[in-house]
Order: sequence, then C-alpha cells, then structure tokens
Amino acid sequence: MRHRPPIAIRRALAVGLAGLAGLAYPGAARADAEEDLAARYAPVVRLVAQEEECGPGEPYRPSDIDAFLDDDTVSLRGPWRSNDLVTIAPSADDLGRGLFEYNLDFPGDALQPGCNYERWARLVTEGTEPTVYAHVASEAGRPDRLALQYWLYYPYNDWNNLHEGDWEMIQLVFAAGSAEDALDGRPLELGYSQHEGAERASWGDDKLEVVEGTHPVVYPAAGSHANFYDSSLFLGRSASEGVGCDDTTGPSVDVRPVVRTIPGDPAAARAAYPWIAFEGRWGERREAFYNGPTGPNLKTQWTEPITWAEDWRDVSYAIPAGGALGTGATDFFCGAVGAGSNLVLALVRNPPLVLGIVVALLALLLWIAARATWRPTAPRRLARRRSSGQAISATSRMYAARPLLFIGIGLVTIPISALVALLQTGITDASTILGVTPEGEGAGLRAGVAVGLGAVLTLLGLAIVQGATARAMAELDAGRDVGLVDAYRLALERIRPLLASLAVAVTVVGLLGLSVFLLPIAIVLVVRWALLVPCVELERQSALGALRRSGALVAHQWPKVVGLVVLAAAFVILVGPVLGGLLLLGTGLPYTYVNLVAGLVYALAMPLVGITTTYVYYDALVRERLQEESGAADELPAEAGL
Repeated sequence: MRHRPPIAIRRALAVGLAGLAGLAYPGAARADAEEDLAARYAPVVRLVAQEEECGPGEPYRPSDIDAFLDDDTVSLRGPWRSNDLVTIAPSADDLGRGLFEYNLDFPGDALQPGCNYERWARLVTEGTEPTVYAHVASEAGRPDRLALQYWLYYPYNDWNNLHEGDWEMIQLVFAAGSAEDALDGRPLELGYSQHEGAERASWGDDKLEVVEGTHPVVYPAAGSHANFYDSSLFLGRSASEGVGCDDTTGPSVDVRPVVRTIPGDPAAARAAYPWIAFEGRWGERREAFYNGPTGPNLKTQWTEPITWAEDWRDVSYAIPAGGALGTGATDFFCGAVGAGSNLVLALVRNPPLVLGIVVALLALLLWIAARATWRPTAPRRLARRRSSGQAISATSRMYAARPLLFIGIGLVTIPISALVALLQTGITDASTILGVTPEGEGAGLRAGVAVGLGAVLTLLGLAIVQGATARAMAELDAGRDVGLVDAYRLALERIRPLLASLAVAVTVVGLLGLSVFLLPIAIVLVVRWALLVPCVELERQSALGALRRSGALVAHQWPKVVGLVVLAAAFVILVGPVLGGLLLLGTGLPYTYVNLVAGLVYALAMPLVGITTTYVYYDALVRERLQEESGAADELPAEAGL
C-alpha cells in the first residue's frame, strides 16, 4: 500500500540536508534548547477509554502526520467542484507547495462515519506511535514572552460538527526571550484549546494536574477533542459550532505521545516538516462547520501566540452530574443537543429534503392565512371577540398608532438585560461564593445559577412590559391619553401581586421542568398561566387568584393562547438571536455590534407580546361574559358591555 523509507530515517535525512544547504536555523544550541524544552513539558494525554470497537469512548489517538502521507488511501483534491482529484498518496513535499484551499480526503463520508474512520485510522497508523508536534513560537513586539505549543492531530472529529481531521493544541507561556532562557524558569500560564477559544490556567493552579513535576495532564473530550483540565461533563460553546456537551469523564487511559519539534525558524521548519506549509484543509471538503480544518500554520496562535493568549477564558463550565436531582436534566439537555445535531446533519445530507420542508411550511402558512379572518382589524374597542387573524391585525395597528409609546415601553428591557449581564458576570467571575469555587462542577453550578437568574429577570422584564402595555391599552380604549410614565406608574401599582404570582409560576414550572417525565405538566401550566399579567393588572387579582383566573380563562381558548400568546413570546425571544446569527453569517460584524442590534430588536418587539396578550385576554373575557348571558357560545355577539 505504501513504499517509503522508515519515518525516522526520512526525517533525519531532511534535517541533515537542511543543515548542509544552510537552511537550518543559526546555532545548534538553539535547536537543542527547543527540543529540550519541548521534552521537559510534553503533555500527558488522558483520553476517555474505549472498551470495545466502535463503542463509546475515544477511538483516535494524537497521530503522526507521516502515517497519512504517501498512503494510497489518502487523496489530495483541488478547490474545484468537479474533476478535483490532484493525486493519490500525496507526499509531504506535495503539501509543502502551499496549495491554498486544496484538501486531503480520507476514505469515508464525513457526515455518515459509521465505524469506517475508526477502522481505517487504526489500520493506517499501525506501526506508528501517538505523536504531538512541539513548536516554540515568539511574537514580534513581545520579546519578553515565549510560547511553547503542542499540536495534536486526530484523523476524525466526532462531535456536533462532524468532519475529517482535527487539529487541537495546548500552549505554555514563559517570561523569556528564548528557549534557553525558558529552560531556566517555569511557565507562567497554560492555555488548552476548546473549540474556537481556550481556557487559561496559571502554573501551579489547583485545577492543573502535573505529572513528574513538569508534564501537564490534558483531558481531551471524547469526539470533539476539546482540551480540559479535569474529568467532567462540560458545556461546550462556539460561534460556529454551536452548543453541546464535551465529555471527559472516565474511565481514562494515559497516552505519552512522542514529541516531534518543529523548528521555530520558518525555513528550517519547512525543510524538516514540509507539510507545515500546507494552506489547504486537513480533511474532506464540506459545507460550513463540517469542513476539514486548516492546519497550525494558518491559525492565529502560530504567528501571534502571545496576543492569542490574552483572549483565553479563565474557566470552563462543568455540568453538575450528581446530587439529589440525579442526571436526568443533564442527560435530557445533552440528548436534545445530539438530536438537534442529527437533524442538521439530515438536512445537510439531503438538500431536496430541506427544500421540501421549506415549501411545505410556506404552503401551510399560506393555507392558514387564506382561511383566517383578518378584517375588520378594529384595534378598539378592546372588549370584543376576535379571531386569531383579527387579533394579529389589531396588534399591528395598535403598535403603529402609538409607536413612541410602545417603543418606550419595550426599551425598559435594555437596562434589565444590562443588569442580567452584570449579575451573571459577578456570579461566574467571583473567586468564591459561599464556598463554591469557580472550577469544575463549581463553575457548572455557578453557571446554572447565573442562567436561572437571567431567565427569572428576563421573565420579570417581559411581565412588566406586558403590564405596562395592558394598562396603556386600557387607558387608550377609555379615551384617556396616556404616556410612557403613566403606563409604568399604573403597572407598578400592582407590582407586589405581580411579582408574587410570577414567583409562584416560575418556581412550580422550574421544579417540574427538572424532570423529563414532569416536563409535559410544566408546559401545560405555562399555557394555563399565559394570561397571568392582565389578570393581575386589569382585574386586580391576588397572586394565587391571578393563576386560578388565568387558568379559567384559558380553559376554552387553548388553541388561540398557544397560537398567539405563546408563539408570539417565542417569536420575540428568538427574533434577536436569529437576526444576530444572520448578521454574523452575512456581514462578519464584531460580536459586540451584533449583540447590540439583536438586543434593540428584542426590545422593540417585546411590546407586541403585551398587545397580543391583552387582545387574547379580552377575547376570553368577552366570551365568558357573553356565554354567561346567552348560554350559547356558538351564537355570541361580537362585543360585551365590559
């Protein structure tokens, strides 16, 4: 299958020829110092054990690149849509030509891996040892800092973003100007790559495990190979790869990879390892995040390692896996993420299916729109029955009639969002809170508290906006002028029962939602209590009375409440993030601007939920009153004297 000299002989010949040609970087002492430094701090890679072939665990090892070169099962392809095969069994010299946007291609389908890649990788790496590639890197303008990087290559990435080839790395930073100086000291800090970022640890941190005094232990997550400092279930996130669970939990197996040192001098590096100049992708070409990765030389940290280190995170969030509540909630979350990934994969594999689904959804929407009654819109008077179409039309007309009023009402969500961000930052960044440290499961617990607090405050903001909107609409309907301050003054008169009612609802739904089996009950209660705010504000109900009253009004209006109130709230909550995602994909704007735009859109859309909810509330109220008077719900007049 391959015909080539032994790997060690070829590499020695390359380095020797580079030296004879005058390409070796100046001074054998520098080369020796880099190799000594790389050997001293070589990582221990603690992989999740795989107990049976194609079973759970991590089947791939950090691999020697030479195992994939000159191999008849590997091909090199060009950046064309068809007839793109360049050569079979590409060599290191082939890759050394640069070849921007070319790609390696392994035998298999990246989106339907089965067990093919695992078996192929075991075959092609037979006779080689697990390997890491060390690289001593400096940065122009930063003479007081030196980076020691270890690059790990895995044949396949088996996470949410399935793709051939996977480059990961860890980096140590020294307060030194050269490898010789670094040997006289110790590292300042480390960074472990995790998807698009990295997590920081100071040398000597409790979370950093070191073997034999100098060898850091790294825990790659099964499938994704994101690197962590301990064994746990982590919440992984990435702008391009999405959210998922990174699992480093044992049993584990320790791997002590062979260290190959790529010279710091670019010419010497290309002479000893020609493939380091490759500017293509180290795996099959696919759409978006299923594409094979670029190599180390195209990463920011290859040439700007110190600048890159300034953006490292201080913590990764472990999901508490035990305790009184068990693992039901975390299992459900991780399973949902996996199911979502599988759905995306199915769509990517089958574009006609995507088109068919889109066409079907559009046809369904058009059918619903054609059957709906949209007129008369009649935004006033409030106390009348309205079809779903009429409620939507009335909502748009009401908003358009007093845009400054409702925009002002919605903008209150901006300071609430700022408060949420401030509190969440304080919770996650504080050194210790009630004895809970910011590492491992402590970090996960803090993250859970921060997310829960954010959800509660967000719901509070929505409730206040709904209350102000309902009171403003009631005043307008009565023929009285109302301004922004008046709307909030009236709404805040009922703030105590509103807060109490909201607290009961959030607590009950939150506790039920912790169990997969009780989740349907939680969803039912969310719908039953969807009219809670107008019941408090417009009927002056007590906290518990508002919950009972909302349930009674919703009892005969389930489809309308779900279709208008719940879906309107979901739309408003999602419109900002969806718009932000489109801006990220289509414009490349910085995250700060994207988040600002998304937040403003969220604030502007929020009153629409309040207006819609108020119309649905009055529709249910009129139906109840008229039915009491006539006893025949199917033959009710449009309005009631309320």
